[in-house]
Amino acid sequence: MLVPLLVAGLFSGAVPQVGETAPDFTAKDSAGNVYTLSEMVKKGPVILAFFPKAFTGGCTRELKAYRDRYADVEKAQGQVLAISMDDAETLTRFKADLKAPFPFIPDPEGKVVGAYDVKMPLLSVPKRYTFVVGEDRKILKVESGNDAIDPNGAIVSCPLRKPAGADAKTPDSGTK
Repeated sequence: MLVPLLVAGLFSGAVPQVGETAPDFTAKDSAGNVYTLSEMVKKGPVILAFFPKAFTGGCTRELKAYRDRYADVEKAQGQVLAISMDDAETLTRFKADLKAPFPFIPDPEGKVVGAYDVKMPLLSVPKRYTFVVGEDRKILKVESGNDAIDPNGAIVSCPLRKPAGADAKTPDSGTK
């Protein structure tokens, strides 16, 4: 009886999908800086890169690719948060080793990982998932597995925004 439940658990879940509202969260990065998703999206799209384990092959390739394409992320006024269930000390070393210019969020208790339902069953590691979150926390893109190693899909999904103050003035259409 337990086996069918475990198998069902592998294939069901509530991973947020394109068009849905991303779960909000506040978390500290490995340096102690605080990030709140609902505040971050006001400045531009946010790429949430969940990865299984620091210093492993796929995760190293994925996060090096984000590092190497970070100028493209910035051109789209995007931001990257790399999230795993590793502890802060491990992520501090991993970020330094990669020379990554973006924050790494340790989530050892799996609070953010759980909110996005990307935790591997029976293991304390997240599945590899990438979410691009736009204005009002709307999910613009979801990638998983090997597709999430290449940041290109996430980067091109970041909507271009006008710089602050660049909005064209619209004529007043009447009295208030």
